[in-house]
Amino acid sequence: MANNFIKKIVENDKKELRKLDRMARKVETFADEMEHLSDEQLKAKTPEFKERIQKGESLDDLLYEVFAVCREAARRVLGLYPFHVQIMGGIVLHNGDVPEMRTGEGKTLTATMPVYLNALAGEGVHVVTVNEYLATRDMTEMGELYSWLGLTVGLNLNSKSPEEKREAYNCDITYSTSSELGFDYLRDNMVTRKEDMVQKPLNYALVDEVDSILVDEARTPLIISGQAESSSALYYRADQFAKSLDGQDLNIVTSDFEEGDDYKIDLQSKTISLTEEGIDKAEKFFQIDNLYDMENVALTHFVDNALRANYIMLHDIDYMVDENKEVLIIDQFTGRTMPGRRYSDGLHQAIEAKEAVPIQDESKTMASITIQNYFRMYKKLSGMTGTAKTEEEEFREIYNIQITPIPTNRPIQRMDHPDLLYPTLETKFNAVLEDIKRRHAEGQPLLIGTVAVETSELISRKLVAAKIPHEVLNAKNHYREAQIIMNAGQQGAVTIATNMAGRGTDIKLGAGVVDHPDPEFRGLAVIGTERHESRRIDNQLRGRSGRQGDPGVSQFYLSLEDDLMKRFGSERVSAFLDKMRISGDDAVIKSGLITRQIESSQKRVEGNNYDSRKQVLQYDDVIREQREVIYAQRHDVIVAEEDMTPVLMGMFKRTVGRQIDGQVLNDLTKEETLNNLLVIVQNTMLPEESIKLEDLQGKSAQELKDLLFDKIKTQYAAQMEKLAEPERQLEFQRAVILRVVDNNWSEHIDALDQMRQSVGLRGYAQNNPIVEYQEEAYNMFNNMIGTIEFEVTRLMMKAQIHPQTAQATQQAPRSAVTTSTANITNNGKNPFAGVGRNDLCPCGSGKKFKNCHGRTHIA
Repeated sequence: MANNFIKKIVENDKKELRKLDRMARKVETFADEMEHLSDEQLKAKTPEFKERIQKGESLDDLLYEVFAVCREAARRVLGLYPFHVQIMGGIVLHNGDVPEMRTGEGKTLTATMPVYLNALAGEGVHVVTVNEYLATRDMTEMGELYSWLGLTVGLNLNSKSPEEKREAYNCDITYSTSSELGFDYLRDNMVTRKEDMVQKPLNYALVDEVDSILVDEARTPLIISGQAESSSALYYRADQFAKSLDGQDLNIVTSDFEEGDDYKIDLQSKTISLTEEGIDKAEKFFQIDNLYDMENVALTHFVDNALRANYIMLHDIDYMVDENKEVLIIDQFTGRTMPGRRYSDGLHQAIEAKEAVPIQDESKTMASITIQNYFRMYKKLSGMTGTAKTEEEEFREIYNIQITPIPTNRPIQRMDHPDLLYPTLETKFNAVLEDIKRRHAEGQPLLIGTVAVETSELISRKLVAAKIPHEVLNAKNHYREAQIIMNAGQQGAVTIATNMAGRGTDIKLGAGVVDHPDPEFRGLAVIGTERHESRRIDNQLRGRSGRQGDPGVSQFYLSLEDDLMKRFGSERVSAFLDKMRISGDDAVIKSGLITRQIESSQKRVEGNNYDSRKQVLQYDDVIREQREVIYAQRHDVIVAEEDMTPVLMGMFKRTVGRQIDGQVLNDLTKEETLNNLLVIVQNTMLPEESIKLEDLQGKSAQELKDLLFDKIKTQYAAQMEKLAEPERQLEFQRAVILRVVDNNWSEHIDALDQMRQSVGLRGYAQNNPIVEYQEEAYNMFNNMIGTIEFEVTRLMMKAQIHPQTAQATQQAPRSAVTTSTANITNNGKNPFAGVGRNDLCPCGSGKKFKNCHGRTHIA
């Protein structure tokens, strides 16, 4: 059965490749015609294509001719002419799928054809890269071609102002990183004016290194935070305690992270907990009777974070401290720092306390979205990589994308040697040093790949001692990246690099490098000092050598003390280690068992990571619909050009309905019930003089609803009269709605974030955490909508409108995080006067007052 399934996949791939081959040949039939056109005639094809699209021709109709024009333009402008297999890859990209093209096959040039074709429609094309270095490089190099063809090209960087970003997004083609696109989307849905938005509707995204962005980066949602209360003193105190524990003398390179006296670490899950001795020390240190008493819940949170910061999060591996004394996260997949990103839930502050740098205030979630849900909003999504087949199921299930392997243009000549495994880290690094010396003496350029900044610096120190000149490329000196890569392929060059040089980096070989008489020393030698937890990252590093049929060689050096082996190595490997120590520390192990064990370990980590991504997406899917509803309605408010009275009337009517329905249970014939209703109405909806107790007596629930709604309409009309001009009325309506929506939505998002972190405990009660989260999130959303409509009603009815109000609203701050409206007051009265702490909140949320407006009250 399994064989039939595999055979079916292979047959499908062959059938698809035959179809692509025919289409590519059809593109090539236009080659002579395009070659004979003058530069002006070739450039004139762009406006001609745009006109044909406007007259009804589809992009598919134009594909063959457009691809041929782009090929010829690339030859004239870039000196590059896309091969047959690159045309095939370009067609797959246009179809919204992923061509799997081996490293060095010219994916950047392949993308020019579908990018040019889709940009002709005028709806915008986003070319997405894994980092800003590649975005800038590709925009500079390929932008020359697009500009020559008459299209506009923009670059979206984190450092750009909103005006510069808007200009970049308005171009036909925009280069950016995935995180910056996602953050711009979130920020656009937090602004208060249409003019402050930067993005256009999401049309077509072409993602370079699609597995890195849509798979590896998808474990962490994008979050925009606002400021929460500060607790710096407790972070320092908890850090002092953590540092006082026994067993904290950890050496990053040699430590085996064994259990200490006061705490224990689970290597597989990278979690840490106090032992009985540690708990006793904590209670003595903080002078408390029971660390896990309910009143000490907050303290245990600080202690847990301090333990993680000191013993799990490693300096120069998980994070680094820059010259500005700021803690920067290091991306484990790319080796780069992630400026602006912070660990959540207080962990980042705990690391700052550990490193004795200024502690930045804690934050609360204001807006968030996962990479998956952001990219699923594009009309069309495609991408390219050399390593996607292992994640084929994930691409199909989550993004509805198919993977099509494209054959190489020339046969691969790189020699990939079997892994060499050593008993200890020391013997492994000694062997690496000897190999570097041997190859350097022959003039062969070397790229030494490391997983962490710490390892790259360790090898650098060994090379300095051996007097071998070299360059180090890691998160600490990324600003020299272009210069280092430019020289990395020259004769005798030695470059040590973290995963930064593992993706999208084209190392050009210098003169004489491919002419060595011994094949072992021809081309670029890639030496891996450790296996990464993902096989794809290892393959990307290998792929820096042997590009486009060049010679090259790759060799991985491993040790039984490597992190991957310690986390997922079996008892059999430990036995192997004991055996090897008997036969000598410098022995090298070559065994099928070990190779299989390494691959098995990597598959387990990949499986864990897939589960982690799936869980993040499951939780985000719960609020995806809520986010889309709020953002769509918010957008309607921002772009509204006509009076919003009809929308407001709906809010008023539903608010009145909730108030009356909330009192029905208390019996509307009772004077006490009517008195309560009167207090709420006078305090939150109508002027005192406009309604009396006798107006409410003797009426049914529906009659009360009609009465109050009529009076509200009258009061609303009086409020609008004070503003007189329609433009001023619209500005006021918009300011009130946005203020209330933004305040409540950010509270809702933060509450959901906190609930997600606690809902997992319900699994112990045999409840499904996801189902529990869905139900509570749904109820919380409905309550939030009720609260929004109540507060909009209250502010519209009770605001003191002065002549300068409209002017003030037009000049309101444009902050992305907070919005405010000037001169909206409450006549100095408390709208919730007389409401008991345990009574239902008058806003209609269904919560008790103490848990609703008794806790967060908008003045």
